[in-house]
Amino acid sequence: MALDTYQCKPIVLPSHDLSFSFESCGPNGEIKKVIQFQPFDQSINGETVVNLSFGDWNEENANVNDQSISDNRDTQKILATVAMTTLQYLEQNDSRMIYITGSTPARTRLYQIALNKNRAIWEKLFQAFGLLNDCWQRFIEGSNYEAFLFVRK
Repeated sequence: MALDTYQCKPIVLPSHDLSFSFESCGPNGEIKKVIQFQPFDQSINGETVVNLSFGDWNEENANVNDQSISDNRDTQKILATVAMTTLQYLEQNDSRMIYITGSTPARTRLYQIALNKNRAIWEKLFQAFGLLNDCWQRFIEGSNYEAFLFVRK
């Protein structure tokens, strides 16, 4: 991908297929972020669906806080890093689908804005679908989706 990303390292977390960690760097210092891939119990058209989640690592509780707002002014670099790890995950598990939704409607909207902005890059690599009124449809710019589903081309 032609986007600026953070260097990630794979980590092992219980009950997750694969996880990555990286350090967000900005005016609020270095903040450890973790990206997790966890299979759902259900499938779509016989294909395994994996939930992608990410957020700040809470060392005390040994979990990811997807509600935190670190405000390190590196949102685009973080989202590009998440996209890069998604591609790495799908290279190892190409029959899987990646499910993404924000922890809040505002975050889902942020993801959609980033998808629209970087469409020329991701559409070469992924097929994207949006969830609208309980129905999956091909990703269309201008629609306000509740969640997203990515499949490697």
